[in-house]
Amino acid sequence: MADNSTRHCISSFFLVGVPGLQDLHCWIGIPVCLLFSLTLLGNSSIIVTVRLEPSLHQPMYFFLCMLAVNDVAMASSTAPKMLGIFWLDAHWTDFDMCLAQMYFIHTFCIAESALLVAMAFDRYVAICMPLRYTTILTTPTVSKMGLAGVTRAVLMVLPCPLLIKRLPCYTQDVINHAYCEHMAVVKLASADTRVNRAYGISVALSVMVLDLGLIATSYIKILQAVFRLSSQNARSKALGTCAAHVCTILVSYTPALFSFLTHRIGKKVPPSVHIIFASSYLLVPPAVNPLVYGVKTRQIRDRVIGLFFPKRKISEN
Repeated sequence: MADNSTRHCISSFFLVGVPGLQDLHCWIGIPVCLLFSLTLLGNSSIIVTVRLEPSLHQPMYFFLCMLAVNDVAMASSTAPKMLGIFWLDAHWTDFDMCLAQMYFIHTFCIAESALLVAMAFDRYVAICMPLRYTTILTTPTVSKMGLAGVTRAVLMVLPCPLLIKRLPCYTQDVINHAYCEHMAVVKLASADTRVNRAYGISVALSVMVLDLGLIATSYIKILQAVFRLSSQNARSKALGTCAAHVCTILVSYTPALFSFLTHRIGKKVPPSVHIIFASSYLLVPPAVNPLVYGVKTRQIRDRVIGLFFPKRKISEN
C-alpha cells in the first residue's frame, strides 16, 4: 500500500547517450557532427543539382532526390539531440517529445527502405524492359510510388506511440540510449508490454522480409537479363548502372540488421556496441549515399562539378 501511494508517473526521460562511454561523449560528438554536416551538404547538393538540371529529370534521379530528402529528415531527427547530449549535457527530454522523435525516426527508416525498393524496380525496368522504361516509369507513376512508400511508413509506425500512450504508467526514466527508440522506451513501462513488443517485431520483420525480398527478386531478374547479353561491354555497362544502388543497400541494411538482431538476441553484446551500431544506421547512410552516387554516377558527378565549380568544368572542356 505504501508503494502505491508513493508511486508516480514520470513526465520526461533521461537519455544516457552511449552507456559506459560517457567520459568520451565530447569526442563521440565529433564524428556525429561531421556525419550530420556531410548529410546536409551532400544531400542538398543532390537535390539542387537534380532540380536545376533538366537532363536529370528522369525516374532514377527523382528517386534519388526522394532518398536525399528522406536522408536529411532522418539524420535531422537524430543528430541534433545526440549532439545536445554529447556536448551540452542536454540529457532530459519530454515524454511526448520522446515519442515524437521515436515516431519520426522509425517512419523515416521504413520510408528509406521503401525508396530502396523503388530504386531497385527502376533498375529492373531500365535493364530488363529498356524500350518500355519511359512508358512504365512516368513522372506521375514515380510520384505515386514515392507517396505509397511514405504512406506505408506513416501508417505502420503510427500504432507504436499510440500503444505506448495506452500504458498506464512509467516509473523508470533512464533510457540507455542516445535517442528515443521504440524498444528502449517500451522496456521502461511498468505494465504488460507484450502487445507493444509483438507489434514492434512484426513491423520490423515484415519490412525487412518484404523489402529485401523485392530487392532480391529485382536483382535476380537483372542478373538473368545481363547474362543473356552477348557483349561483355554491354554487361559491364548494365551492371555499372546498379553499382551505386547496391552500395547504398549494403550501407543501409547491414548496420540495421545488426542492430535489430543484437537488440533482441545478442544479449552478450555490450550496450555501447549496440548503441553505436543503432546510431550508425541513422547517420552513416545519409552521409555516405551522396558520396556513393557522386562517385558511381557520372551524370551526377559531372553536373555537381558544373554547378558548383563552373571554371573547372570549362577548363576540362
